[in-house]
Amino acid sequence: MKVALVNGSPKPPSGDSTTAFALSVIADSLAQNGVDSETIQVGHLNISGCKACGGCAKTHKCVLSDGLDEVAEKIHACDGLVVGSPVYYAGINGTVKAFLDRLFYSGTGLFRFKPAAGVVAMRRAGGTAALQTLNQYFEFAEMLITPTMYWSAIHGISGSQAAADEEGVQQMQVIGRNMAYLLKMKESANLPVPEAVTRVKTNFIK
Repeated sequence: MKVALVNGSPKPPSGDSTTAFALSVIADSLAQNGVDSETIQVGHLNISGCKACGGCAKTHKCVLSDGLDEVAEKIHACDGLVVGSPVYYAGINGTVKAFLDRLFYSGTGLFRFKPAAGVVAMRRAGGTAALQTLNQYFEFAEMLITPTMYWSAIHGISGSQAAADEEGVQQMQVIGRNMAYLLKMKESANLPVPEAVTRVKTNFIK
């Protein structure tokens, strides 16, 4: 079992990044519970927004060539997904938004019933709005949102500051533990995923 940890921070992962620190705590917690992980850096990529061309409908691949498809392949090969983003103006940062729009639209149906979790890193506030945005991707994709004890957010302008946020650190540890539990529960149950239904779309136009 393997979990993809997507780092949406533009800061180098080797630096003192709050988002990178949060994901490292989750990675350690997953490892302690027997689950591998891979951190995938996307915050530095030059990812553009979705062009609404519909070219990905049959191929599950985006027609734009800017590195997203290569990253998407790694994510689809994993059993779980954690997305971490810094908070900008009470929301996720622009690169993460563009990345997730295209990742989930081109990957329609490929995420169903995989465990997922969103993580946000902030100096002070705006985390709940950013988390809501992340969770909407998971909900629309029929993913299993990993339960936590509180908001999956961590505070600090740097990783070293975030390490002092004991409650935030605990939330990251709980995410790793609970996601490992969901993965093991899925594996032991060995139940087929419910058949996908044809989506009814109602346009509010007379």
